[in-house]
Amino acid sequence: MNRKAMISMLCLLMTLVVGVGPATAAGKKSEIPLTAEGEKLLAQYSKMLASLKAEIAAALPSVDEKKKAAFVDAHRAFSNFKQASDLSPEAARAAEAKQDALAQEALDAARQILADVGNFLNADALDASLVKCAVLANATPRGLAEFAQQGEIEAKLVDQLLADHDLMKQMLIAGGANGCEYGEAMQVYTAILEKSERARKPGIFQRLALGTSIQMPWMPGKEKGGVYGIVYRAPTNIDQVARYLHYEKAYLDGELDEAVKDMTTWECRFITDCPYSDEELAWVRKMMRIYRPDHITNPDYKWRYARIVKSDQPYQSPEWLPEMGSKTQQMLAGGGKCGPRAFFGRFATRAFGIPSRAATQTGHAAMSHWTPDGWTVCFGAWWSHNWCGPQGGLDFLLDSQAREQPEDYMQVLRAQWVGDALGEEDVNIRQYGQGGGPWNALAFYKKKAIVEDARVEALELTGGMKLGESDELLGDETVNEIEIPEEDRKIAVGKDGVVTIPVAACSKPANSTDKITFMKAWDGGFQVHYARLGSRPELLKYRFEAPAAGKYALTARVATVAMNQGWLVRMNRTTPVDVDLPYTKGLWEETKPLTIELSEGRNTLSLTCKAPNRGVSIKEFTLTPMP
Repeated sequence: MNRKAMISMLCLLMTLVVGVGPATAAGKKSEIPLTAEGEKLLAQYSKMLASLKAEIAAALPSVDEKKKAAFVDAHRAFSNFKQASDLSPEAARAAEAKQDALAQEALDAARQILADVGNFLNADALDASLVKCAVLANATPRGLAEFAQQGEIEAKLVDQLLADHDLMKQMLIAGGANGCEYGEAMQVYTAILEKSERARKPGIFQRLALGTSIQMPWMPGKEKGGVYGIVYRAPTNIDQVARYLHYEKAYLDGELDEAVKDMTTWECRFITDCPYSDEELAWVRKMMRIYRPDHITNPDYKWRYARIVKSDQPYQSPEWLPEMGSKTQQMLAGGGKCGPRAFFGRFATRAFGIPSRAATQTGHAAMSHWTPDGWTVCFGAWWSHNWCGPQGGLDFLLDSQAREQPEDYMQVLRAQWVGDALGEEDVNIRQYGQGGGPWNALAFYKKKAIVEDARVEALELTGGMKLGESDELLGDETVNEIEIPEEDRKIAVGKDGVVTIPVAACSKPANSTDKITFMKAWDGGFQVHYARLGSRPELLKYRFEAPAAGKYALTARVATVAMNQGWLVRMNRTTPVDVDLPYTKGLWEETKPLTIELSEGRNTLSLTCKAPNRGVSIKEFTLTPMP
């Protein structure tokens, strides 16, 4: 028996001993009949794949048999461990400790193998063959033939891809094409490059273009066949080219988060895949700059952008009214329970360029998103309780943590590519660490070794299940004293007698409370946000000088995100007047004029929002003399 045959037989035996999980790279879909040209292409790609497999198998390093057997046994023990769901708390803790011990034993055994094959996994000499083989194996010769037989253009796209080692490698490092639709991903990527010169050069634009293409490889109108890749996505009808161009422009206009410039291709794929329209994405960025700029500048990335869900989207049965506007405007205005809140949280973070994913849980919807310190689950339970499509939360967490060490992570990828060349099954990405062929199992434990060696700690939950399903305050609210220059507190009286009162000029309160927050306005100056949440209604009071007695029209520049709001306005010692606030969809708008009587000289304006209020941001008040 020659070396290649021995290796193949040995790998087969190890696979049978270890056990396998279901294939996770792509789901089943109906095959498209091949034309005569398609059959030729199938034969061509099949021959290419077979040749690469033989080359890779012949280049594999030898492994000590005793170490190999110990690894097989340890992984099988961990893979086959099942924890009953009806255990007492004490028994559950004991079972978890047993599972952790089995995982550590398997990791220790894997480290012995990794030490022997470390030089092989560290070297890039075989990368050209490995990445091409991985693309062919995952896309399958038939899948590529089905795409390429459509015409000369499609066939050329496949040829270009298979000839571009660097591009294939970048795709694979970023998680591969969704549904393993590499031809389709190449089609989307090429279409983006035709429209954007910036995307053709190395940098964030190229990474964003490719991330968009591999996450959404199906052009609008193409039947997706229910195929999902390791990175799940909900079906959308967006135009990927237009979506990329939308983000390119937003980046150039300075509307995206400062962290976007350093996002990897893998992270970029979780930015642009949003089911809502480009117009809605533009709206939420503009709305938050006006209505809640404090959520944009929040130094705590766990809550940056996502905090608007807690502050302004009430936990209640949702109201869906067309007059509220778009779907996302309805979600914010009408509130909702876990689903709409998780949807809006992902929408808001992605709009600003922060990668975000679903975190589905039994009977609950949550979200997870990127931070500079790692990914966090927001409004839900721990990673072990959530999943996104076919991928479990723990698998995603481990992968995201290991990726923070890119040089070491290349060993993970090369082990997986060898597994692809040998036709192995993947480690089950839903059932954490279960099954898989030997090289794929080795890749799994290499991730665990990277995380253990780097001492990476997972972030705590953001919001948690309790606060994700309630309208309670978060508990970390603080009254941030800010210094407001006297220039921004000055009340101006024009030559025409118009009195302009900046909102920061109030005499009460002097600074922020748990209900009233002074903050810098995005367009300059200061503004006040009268919050939805808080202990009790509070009063805003202003003292100012009127140039003459008489009737004045009082207006305010406000922004609201909910309908049917109002406040009580009192001028001097008159009876408070009930005033309706406009529904502005979070953009600045003037209130309807309220006729009031002013005395010459000192006057006092007081107002408070009626409970229960939904929040209003205020920039200034204007008092205009009436004839």
